[in-house]
Amino acid sequence: MGLDDIRGRIAAAERAAGRAAGSVTLIAVSKVQPADRIEAVLGAGQRVFGENYVQEAQGKWPGWRERFDGVELHMIGPLQSNKAKAAVELFDAIHTLDRISLARKLAHQVAEQGRSPQLFVQVNTGDEPQKAGILADELPGFLVSCRDLGLSPEGLMCIPPEDEDPVPHFRLLRRLADENGLALLSMGMSADFEAAIAEGATHVRVGSAIFGARSYGQTVKSTGPLV
Repeated sequence: MGLDDIRGRIAAAERAAGRAAGSVTLIAVSKVQPADRIEAVLGAGQRVFGENYVQEAQGKWPGWRERFDGVELHMIGPLQSNKAKAAVELFDAIHTLDRISLARKLAHQVAEQGRSPQLFVQVNTGDEPQKAGILADELPGFLVSCRDLGLSPEGLMCIPPEDEDPVPHFRLLRRLADENGLALLSMGMSADFEAAIAEGATHVRVGSAIFGARSYGQTVKSTGPLV
């Protein structure tokens, strides 16, 4: 597999679902991937990337943004409240708004910095006690609280339980988005993104199927601007 294969499969899934070509955004999940793999994907024209760790993203993306126009960064991992300032500075979208304390921190930074990343609320569709996310029945109240703080969430995100069919979770997320007037759905990963597209995903998060197995423990930095 690789980037071309994933792009082709996304296009096929869009057609099969009767959706417009290009209606699904591919987020290439580049966390802990070696620099040469990321640069190869950048060289192939991919511009939307997902990172799980603020510090890692700070260490590698400024240089690539100087070299490659139009890079868009999405925060798709758990976000610590003390990293809100850096996240608002660096990311174009945050998919893991999952608690009111984080909403308060983000609202403060949005007001202070004068820029607002696109926001997705993470929903715990499986009601899993070990997993972050707003419970489905608490979502309307949480959205009201976010809007009262001056935030404008545009979408929802979920990570279905590993041992369950993801489709019911995708359907639940889409229903919640429809009921709450949200247009964007971040759902679907390497193993199930085609099913997610069939259920209305607007953003899919694919990592290993593009880059190969992750290289944990390896330092990843961009090489800086070309001269």
